[in-house]
Amino acid sequence: MRLSYLLTIILVFIADQISKWWVVEHMIKPMALPAHEDASAMPFLQWLITVQNQMPFVRIDVLPFFNLVMVWNKGVSFGMFNGDSAYGPLILFCVAAVLVAAFSVWLHRTTSAMTAAGLVLIIGGAAGNMLDRVRFGAVVDFLDLHAGNFHWPAFNVADSAICIGIALLLIHGLFFETKKKEPPEAIPHDA
Repeated sequence: MRLSYLLTIILVFIADQISKWWVVEHMIKPMALPAHEDASAMPFLQWLITVQNQMPFVRIDVLPFFNLVMVWNKGVSFGMFNGDSAYGPLILFCVAAVLVAAFSVWLHRTTSAMTAAGLVLIIGGAAGNMLDRVRFGAVVDFLDLHAGNFHWPAFNVADSAICIGIALLLIHGLFFETKKKEPPEAIPHDA
């Protein structure tokens, strides 16, 4: 795997984790904890390696169409397959690990820059959400877009990277992939 791919995967992973840390530690935690509890922010590196209790739901109104929320997603991106099964996080972690391995092989073999960009975003985002599953048993989702009472499922930076990566793969596959030309059929000779 090229060094630039690896560095970009790490950058996506770190951007996801820093955004989760900042929102949880600096915005959600002070609002979620009772006044008598210590709500001081945990340093990022300590937060990154500490298994913690899940914060309760909190909503911070930012714009008429955007909130910051504290949501624990036990399912996949955008809350799909969100359930309370004890084995759910483990199963989803294993599925994600297999997909990351498969996408890494694909990344190693691709010659397309657009495909590589999509795969790098998917792998980096999946790695960020996988760490959450290990640490919390769920993924930290905090971005809430809404129109009136209709709310798009809460998501995070990793989910965004995964969606953009999938879009790049689809765009490349639909519009830029060169089709292999089939050899012309043999013309029978009359003898």
